[in-house]
Amino acid sequence: MASTHKKVIVRKMDRDSMQGYVASESFLAGGKVELLNTAGNVVLIDTSEVKGVYFVRDFSDFNSLQRKTFTTRPRVEGLWVRLRFRDAELLEGLMPNDLTQVRGEGVFLNPPDTRGNVQRIFVPRAAISELTVLAVIGSAAKRRRQADTEQQTPSLFTELPVE
Repeated sequence: MASTHKKVIVRKMDRDSMQGYVASESFLAGGKVELLNTAGNVVLIDTSEVKGVYFVRDFSDFNSLQRKTFTTRPRVEGLWVRLRFRDAELLEGLMPNDLTQVRGEGVFLNPPDTRGNVQRIFVPRAAISELTVLAVIGSAAKRRRQADTEQQTPSLFTELPVE
């Protein structure tokens, strides 16, 4: 198995789940999740049936997430979001605050429990009924320092007086 294949557990909307491997960058093709199951067969699952693709460390230690919400404000930079699934289940996570990381098919989240078995979650747009941004976590000090240096930087070109 190539190192670009990641262990995942695909949870479906009907509460069923499948274990297997996906290509790290190209697991979505034509509105379907391409999964190499543990028996070695390629299975295509329609994204409308998928609740989430859970990237895990180990298959044996999965009984959903231990924590679905943050107990305190996260310290890692990003967008702190709360998802409500079509079946009314809630899940919080951190998304990158970078438009180049947002995919049209769905969103990637880092779960609240970073030390747990689930490392990352892909949630298709079809599974989401509501997405709320709770906070933008970032270092305001960096932004302030950049603004201060921009004001202190002398301009290279000045206008010459017109005669």
